[in-house]
Amino acid sequence: SSGINAEYGDTGEWAIPGGMVEAGDTVSATLRKEFGEEALASMEMPKKEQERVMKLTGELFKGAGTTLYRGYVDDPRNTDNAWMETVVVNFHDTQDLFSKFKLKAGDDAGAVSWVVASSSLPMYASHSQFVKAAVMNLAASW
Repeated sequence: SSGINAEYGDTGEWAIPGGMVEAGDTVSATLRKEFGEEALASMEMPKKEQERVMKLTGELFKGAGTTLYRGYVDDPRNTDNAWMETVVVNFHDTQDLFSKFKLKAGDDAGAVSWVVASSSLPMYASHSQFVKAAVMNLAASW
């Protein structure tokens, strides 16, 4: 099983593209936006290409996806007084939409790539557990 991961320059670890849900946004809208920014560099695209990508990501992220985890996450940014909580959602591409995207690191991602899901892949914080949950949900090998 494989998935798209972004490598972040500040840690050199791989992570699932994502970000903070802003007030008034839904989780799926945030995932769509962050995927475009981090894995497709959508903010750098000409307007016409941004529109094409928005249409395709709209198809990819339509529906609720499968929630794999919701709650506290072990994260180096946590303190005694503040901590990270997350929602991990798997959107499985059954329409081969990913073949229509050219991956390009954008926003705070240093690199972006298809990677084979593996317990040996150095991943940020709890992301390895989340990838494992997606692999198990799809009955693939870990």
